[in-house]
Amino acid sequence: MSLKNYLFTSESVSEGHPDKVADRISDTIVDAFLAADPVSRVAVETLCTTNLIVLAGEVRGPDTVDHALMEKAARDAVKDIGYEQEGFHWRDAKVQVYVHSQSADIAQGVDASGNKDEGAGDQGIMFGFACTETPELMPAPIQYSHNILSSLAQARHSDPKSLLGPDAKSQVTLEYRDGKPVRATSVVVSHQHAESIGQDEMRELVRPHVLKVLPEGWMCPEEAFYVNPTGRFVIGGPDGDCGLTGRKIIVDTYGGSAPHGGGAFSGKDPTKVDRSAAYAARYLAKNVVAAGLADKCVIQLSYAIGVSRPLSVYVNTYESGKVDEAKLSDVLQQLMDLSPRGIRTHLALNKAIYARTSAYGHFGRTPTADGGFSWEKTDLVDKLKSAF
Repeated sequence: MSLKNYLFTSESVSEGHPDKVADRISDTIVDAFLAADPVSRVAVETLCTTNLIVLAGEVRGPDTVDHALMEKAARDAVKDIGYEQEGFHWRDAKVQVYVHSQSADIAQGVDASGNKDEGAGDQGIMFGFACTETPELMPAPIQYSHNILSSLAQARHSDPKSLLGPDAKSQVTLEYRDGKPVRATSVVVSHQHAESIGQDEMRELVRPHVLKVLPEGWMCPEEAFYVNPTGRFVIGGPDGDCGLTGRKIIVDTYGGSAPHGGGAFSGKDPTKVDRSAAYAARYLAKNVVAAGLADKCVIQLSYAIGVSRPLSVYVNTYESGKVDEAKLSDVLQQLMDLSPRGIRTHLALNKAIYARTSAYGHFGRTPTADGGFSWEKTDLVDKLKSAF
């Protein structure tokens, strides 16, 4: 019997969190290559610490995206986030680039040749999830955590005299009754700030953003509203803690409400199924829920390096489904080609659309006219309804 009454918590981190700075830089490099050549191959990792940024990885793309351009892209990303601090400044940080050509052995397995279709860039499992808890069809704890930080970031970027720094974390705990969220029992926001502002002032600065995001009447008790619980958060970002690409994979996905395959997204071009197949799984799960075929749906895909077709397609609607899951799996595979090439073609992923995904979640976002967040579209709803 599934648990019906419980508390569940998810966290988010801002674009200025050290790991998210690293994700942003890596995805900016991906965009630089895809803008120059849509079939570029990119796998770039970033490390950032006190006034130091290190890029490493493997690429296959035009020579115009050289080390100098990568350094500029890294500095531009840090500047856009808003780091102009003594310990981490877009202009003053040292940037080291150790990026080289992609392994010929990997390229051989991935490339299409003769009668062989393009294969997956690696083995692995990927999950997609959707549920009816929010309009975005995302789990409520992670969606509200993202939205709080996104609102604070908009306020910071719009005010040149803002007392907010780029680094921040949020955490929302919701009470579930009969399997549905009904209120927040605690909210935690830790936000970097100027030396001149104290904890009480920060609390009141943060409060309206939380109230704006949570449904009316959901605010937690005052004693469970924690803002900068240590009392001070002036030193932050990579100067306060080392950042690495791919360390916030639960923040990037569903906040722990659904399984995770383990592979990070940022820094990878869409031939890497860690990224593209996770997007495809979310796309299919969201369309299932949007079509009213289930209140909750998880989809798992699995791949082998060099093999084009998924090894398995698993669908689970957690007893909320209104159709047979085996038939649903078959129908989904008829509606979408789940080979790496098929996914990229269906979702138009070979574009410079990835830097924007690096903070505030890869899912639960709004599709854009230039192809960004195409995996959030619900354009399969009519076909799914017709199939059943």
